[in-house]
Amino acid sequence: MSDRDDLLRQINDKAVVHGKVTLSSGREADYYVDLRRITLDGESAPLVGRVLLEATADLDYDAVGGLTLGADPVAAAMLHASAARGRRLDAFVVRKAGKAHGLQRRVEGPDVRGRRVLAVEDTSTTGGSVLAAVEALREAGAEVVGVAVIVDRGARDAVVAEGLEYRTAYTAEDLDI
Repeated sequence: MSDRDDLLRQINDKAVVHGKVTLSSGREADYYVDLRRITLDGESAPLVGRVLLEATADLDYDAVGGLTLGADPVAAAMLHASAARGRRLDAFVVRKAGKAHGLQRRVEGPDVRGRRVLAVEDTSTTGGSVLAAVEALREAGAEVVGVAVIVDRGARDAVVAEGLEYRTAYTAEDLDI
């Protein structure tokens, strides 16, 4: 079984929850994909890193991250999978709002100014969270080369409309919903 097939099986087994939910976009859905059950799982997280590295292999970037909280474990998984392949990949965290103390940075971790970065998210319906991260990264001086998500629930058009490459491991149609 390929990493991609194994990850999809694990998402369907561990993360697809049926029932009415309100998404962060405010939309209602009949199911929820709780990808933190995947990205924070010791068996599944390494697959996330390898699958997203594969999905973005043709993009040139040296740092990865996005809006906290959904992007944090995705970026960490990619950082570790990259290191296992002998490649350095830094990770960063984009705060939802700037800090009023310390260095007052909105983008935490290694400096992204002047670097080619990939914005990531676990799942995206409208693109709102990942595009907020893209805006903060651009304000911090990064060159955003694209966006990658584990599961796309409909954000593709919004991300592409911003002139960004968009990669996804799976769409909602791939899931057992």
